[in-house]
Amino acid sequence: MADFVLPRQKRNLAKRLAPALQVGLPAIALVVMLTVIFWIRPTAMSYFGFTLLFKLAVPLMFAALAQMLVIMLGDIDLSIGSFVGFVTCVTALYLDTAPMLAIAIYIGSIFVYAGVGLVIHLRQLPSIIVTLGMSFIWLGVAIIILPAPGGAAPAWLSGFMAWRPPLLPLPVLLAIAAALIGHFVISQSSYGAVLRGAGGNPRAIQRAGWSITVIRAAVYAAAGLLGLIAGIALTGLTTSGDPNVAPAYTLLGVGAVILGGGSFAGGIVSPVGTVIGALTLALAGSLLSFLQVPPTWQIGAQGGILFLVLAGRILLSDKKS
Repeated sequence: MADFVLPRQKRNLAKRLAPALQVGLPAIALVVMLTVIFWIRPTAMSYFGFTLLFKLAVPLMFAALAQMLVIMLGDIDLSIGSFVGFVTCVTALYLDTAPMLAIAIYIGSIFVYAGVGLVIHLRQLPSIIVTLGMSFIWLGVAIIILPAPGGAAPAWLSGFMAWRPPLLPLPVLLAIAAALIGHFVISQSSYGAVLRGAGGNPRAIQRAGWSITVIRAAVYAAAGLLGLIAGIALTGLTTSGDPNVAPAYTLLGVGAVILGGGSFAGGIVSPVGTVIGALTLALAGSLLSFLQVPPTWQIGAQGGILFLVLAGRILLSDKKS
């Protein structure tokens, strides 16, 4: 009898630990890359060094969280990169000189995002096609209002992104805050369970009295808000607008979500893992720079890191089963 109970206890323990190990894999990759960087350049282990390493990860982190919300519903957003570029153009052109106009455009863009979610749901259209079309729309509008890179970020925005708070660098503080808030809302709250259920088991959520239509519109609107934050933060870092500044955010955002333990099936996401995944993918470029590898290899390195971590997740899943 004891021989039967012990293996079952081991299986239960492995089942409980596997999700944590899967989320921990990108964290391990992040620590390994930081160790290599600090070994090559010990001076990088400082307040200023961490700021330089992770400051460009801030907008990618919010774009990845926006992608995470859409993937949570079982969809995918191929427009987030173009949308972030559109936001940088609006911010650089209007936020300083015509703030009310900029705010009106921001609010309107969030409503457009919610409308996209409604169209996908009500017409039962594939999200990959609808959002791909929206990516061309966002890019086209951005080029119309700002044909070439230009404009200027407000001084207060550039100042905030360059702010040096005590104890921890701003990118680290923002990453911790985003991960904790996302974890509480999506993974711990009762509303988060409903949102995840809308992607994993929508019929059960409907039987419980919730409107899937309202949920999907709200989640897409929240994704638009996070994309808006990503664009504003990117403008503060680059101090200008550019329609083509963030095309890689689309696939890097998907990679960060999957790297952090998410699933395309819907209902399975991890805000903490997504933030760590975004930091890991952003740090890959810095690591190659320290290794004096040509910039054209950076995307390949990010893909290699993603492949290795996913391979580790598959191995863990096999052991669990």
